[in-house]
Amino acid sequence: MHTKSQENDPILKRNNVKVFGSGGHTLMLAHGFGCDQKMWRFMLPFLEKEYQIVLFDYVGCGQSDFSAYDNKRYQTLEGYANDVIEICETLELEEVVFVGHSVSSVIGILASIEKPEIFSKLIMVCPSPCFLNFPPEYLGGFEKEDLEELINLMDKNYIRWANYLAPLVMGQDNDTTLVNELESSFCSTDPKYAKPFAQATFFSDYRGALSHVVHPSLILQSSEDSLASIDIGSYMQRHMPNSMLSVIKAQGHCLHMTKPEIVAQQLMKFVL
Repeated sequence: MHTKSQENDPILKRNNVKVFGSGGHTLMLAHGFGCDQKMWRFMLPFLEKEYQIVLFDYVGCGQSDFSAYDNKRYQTLEGYANDVIEICETLELEEVVFVGHSVSSVIGILASIEKPEIFSKLIMVCPSPCFLNFPPEYLGGFEKEDLEELINLMDKNYIRWANYLAPLVMGQDNDTTLVNELESSFCSTDPKYAKPFAQATFFSDYRGALSHVVHPSLILQSSEDSLASIDIGSYMQRHMPNSMLSVIKAQGHCLHMTKPEIVAQQLMKFVL
């Protein structure tokens, strides 16, 4: 696997950027909350011979440069979107197909609105523009009090928080090794960085951004997802111009790990 050197560029080092593969299209694969770029490894065998692939870790996650963490910058998802833009500009990328898992779908939306000339298409794996309930017009799945309790659990007992959240996210009926991997990933992320990212993820409301998306977009939703229901995918499809929704029969919030071949097939069909 050929990896582009990070040594001489602070932005590539900051986000532990890796570039490999070859092809006419560039895929930028963006991981979700509490994860890192390794979570995409299940899909890489289907993609790396067809596309140039860009992997990275958000600051505070994986093998990123933790010394680059900025409390103010990363209070909101716009800070992470700016990182995405800076990576693309550093690599001089154009016509990028941005593939975001969960919260990264929104980060990709924000980046594409800010710098539309960099991107060509958006692919969203189990996205949600807002996890909060605003009945009757929108049900994001969670009451604010429940999310506050979840965040407070991070302070009180971080291991217990990870033990609770991992099976909820991955889906309890999926391979226990995947549930354990996600739990380990949560546990290995310092709460100093995980908590602000969690707050930016779960308490934000980016429904208003959907109508501003100008790129063709594919929404991939799981048929059984405790974090992002099919109704949320339908809501996004209705409010995003030039978007399409595909529901994959699966359990859990991590289709790129549990159904990588199906996700890859739909991705390749959409990118054509």
